[in-house]
Amino acid sequence: MSESEAPEPEKPAGSEEQETEADLFGKWDVSEIQFRDPSTKRYIAVTPIAHTMGRHASKQFQKSQISVVERLTNRLMATEDNTGKKQKALKIVRDAFDQIHEQTEENPAQILVRAVENAAPREETVRLKYGGISVPKAVDVAPQRRVDQALKFLADGAHSASYKSATPASEALAQQLLGAADYDMQTYAIGQKEEKERVAAAAR
Repeated sequence: MSESEAPEPEKPAGSEEQETEADLFGKWDVSEIQFRDPSTKRYIAVTPIAHTMGRHASKQFQKSQISVVERLTNRLMATEDNTGKKQKALKIVRDAFDQIHEQTEENPAQILVRAVENAAPREETVRLKYGGISVPKAVDVAPQRRVDQALKFLADGAHSASYKSATPASEALAQQLLGAADYDMQTYAIGQKEEKERVAAAAR
């Protein structure tokens, strides 16, 4: 038998499972996430990996390649109780995702993407000085900053709803994500976005 006719070596058992893409938290498929906002699509990455151990820290704009789930987790750590506690913050997000799925039967990763898109402000104000007088000026928000601001609003809303309250942090985060995904004006993140855009509209 010639070398060209030699049979291909058999694949080891379990190799097909290793080739398949893992799910987020071992539960949620992120391969078919849909995006409604084309301006922020390239800045919202959804991957099965929720903890990259800061691999993006060396480059300024590489954070856009990190999963939006991890970026939300990092935002949750920017509080007194969760500072430096990545595993604790991840557990909050994981539990919030479970609650979202129980209430909606939808993919929680899809709910998160929709919430970020809805909570991302399109306009904000900057201060310009004319002869010593500070004047507000409306400007468009860069897509990456829009995503950053949306994640900040969602994390701040969850923190304010659970701080010194009987509401668990995971439940507060789940309600914030569901409210923002439905564009509920009573949600903290949507309220902050509308306030920023209202002030910017007045400064045009």
